[in-house]
Amino acid sequence: MAIKLYYTTVTASREVKSQQAEMMRILESKSITFELIDISVGGEVRDEMRNKAGNPAAVPPQLFNDDQYCGNFELFSEAVEADAVEQFLKMA
Repeated sequence: MAIKLYYTTVTASREVKSQQAEMMRILESKSITFELIDISVGGEVRDEMRNKAGNPAAVPPQLFNDDQYCGNFELFSEAVEADAVEQFLKMA
């Protein structure tokens, strides 16, 4: 199993930047290994993220366990509040 975080290095949105940084910080603090996938390298990567998420308008950050969709920042935040990150990431 591999946790994948789809993110972007090219955004003018402070909100997206802070959400991405927060997700990375929390995953690292819980010693959860994850792979970063930058959607700004090409439209096909962005389309792949949207197809896997089942949402043609999905924006980063988005989390997956391999190809299984886990959720976006809001859902991740709820899992952190509920102390259920491992379940959210489909690791437990």
